[in-house]
Amino acid sequence: MGQPTPAQKDSTDPSDVRDWWRSAVIYQVYVRSFADGDGDGTGDLAGVRSRLPYLAELGVDALWFTPWYLSPMKDGGYDVADYRAIDPAFGTLAEAEKLIAEARELGIRTIVDIVPNHVSDQHPWFRAALAAGPGSPERELFHFRPGRGAHGQLPPNEWPSQFVGSTEPVWTRLPDGEWYLHLFTPEQPDLNWAHPAVRQEHEDILRFWFERGVAGVRIDSAALLAKDPALPDYVEGRDPNPFVDRDELHDIYRSWRAVADDYDGVFVGEVWLPDAERFARYLRPDELHTAFNFSFLSCPWDARGLRTSIDTTLAEHAPVGAPATWVLCNHDVTRTVTRYGRGDTGFDFAAKAFGTPTDLALGTRRARAAALLSLALPGAVYVYQGEELGLPEADIPRERIEDPMYLRSGGTDPGRDGCRVPLPWTAEAPYAGFGSRQEPWLPQPVGWSAYAADLQAADPGSMLALYRAGIRLRPVFGTGPLTWLPAPEGVLAFTRGDAVCAVNLADTPAGLPAHTELLLASGPLDTDGRLPKDTAVWLRG
Repeated sequence: MGQPTPAQKDSTDPSDVRDWWRSAVIYQVYVRSFADGDGDGTGDLAGVRSRLPYLAELGVDALWFTPWYLSPMKDGGYDVADYRAIDPAFGTLAEAEKLIAEARELGIRTIVDIVPNHVSDQHPWFRAALAAGPGSPERELFHFRPGRGAHGQLPPNEWPSQFVGSTEPVWTRLPDGEWYLHLFTPEQPDLNWAHPAVRQEHEDILRFWFERGVAGVRIDSAALLAKDPALPDYVEGRDPNPFVDRDELHDIYRSWRAVADDYDGVFVGEVWLPDAERFARYLRPDELHTAFNFSFLSCPWDARGLRTSIDTTLAEHAPVGAPATWVLCNHDVTRTVTRYGRGDTGFDFAAKAFGTPTDLALGTRRARAAALLSLALPGAVYVYQGEELGLPEADIPRERIEDPMYLRSGGTDPGRDGCRVPLPWTAEAPYAGFGSRQEPWLPQPVGWSAYAADLQAADPGSMLALYRAGIRLRPVFGTGPLTWLPAPEGVLAFTRGDAVCAVNLADTPAGLPAHTELLLASGPLDTDGRLPKDTAVWLRG
């Protein structure tokens, strides 16, 4: 029970220094919605610094910050104009350096987000390319091409947008007649990774942030960088894909790994691939350290499906010796308590729709059980801000939605703003203690203060109390492999180290596996001491 908090960890422990990332609990901070330090309605670095004691008490090992760089914010900061500057809405570079140092004093490392596929159309390189005109060296840093058709009026090829639901083209024509490629929005032109200057610049960016004390880098859209230089049309199912998972990527990431190794830095890649063998290539010892596990995140609340996802994930990582990662939600995905309370408990971008009914009480019970399941699995765990408070997906008034997914879908896709609503910290304070003197950038729903961290900190039965206890007790599972235990249909039970995790997804209560002590439960056992439906327990074996 008495596991050390991050503030008490001995930073001289070799395992703490070298291999912390293999079993870390990493907390995702979406700065704009975390905490507002200057009262202007937007979260900022001052707000994060003020809440570092909360994060230390939660017990997390690292913070992953979504992009905090200078940006026009056309896509939530994933349109970067300058990687060496902090957006003024969030603070300054000096403040970022102070935050990195202060967090490290509490035993909390920092992971920054890099978006190598594209930059903002306000980036100096792209502005120079527009000014220089066709045929210029400046345009070689991007994908500029003449159009097809008798007058160049057709885009150079037919590639689908990477914003699910969008039917808009990925090419934009300029007044000078050339087209430029953007797999996302027109404000996010794709870089040409065949150009040595693009590679050199990103290696310099990595060094810039490692020099400032960051422990790792998360790589956005990591499988999209390289493009077939012929830019052929996309044909569903044809291999190789002209813009996804190109073989050239691995040489890029080997170069990056050499940079990271100079600083003991760590990479986590956002890699969405259906092919397990190709996915594992990114995790070879000289490439990325870890990658996000989207199979587990999108899996429905179903015992068979979850076990398959867990087994498949562990099998994918085993040949390259990389640790698995487990995540229930992030800044792009419907909040867990909402998703698990729906008829379809999986996640698919294409299936998102307005007005989907949900049972929040049911979803909350399942989310509590899922939290204990994910924390018990071997590998690293990512916790998106607010998941530890049990926040639901918020309904944003249509006129307040800012997400380009909504705008580019013609208003049919609700977008991702519902999981990005500013956090509630203090129930009795204006705007639930987010810190604003004015309404936050996204409106908080009625009743949001009921989820406030100060209320939950005083409630031993709260979601926050469960996460704190789970993170504190997690070391009882050790670092060894997972062994499944015999269990009734619909029940997942496994042992690791000195502990057992059991989760009941069946319709009827289940007996507990053999144990000597009940360590933690996501909900009460029934009167006969059995495990109710949608409940998880940790036991000492």
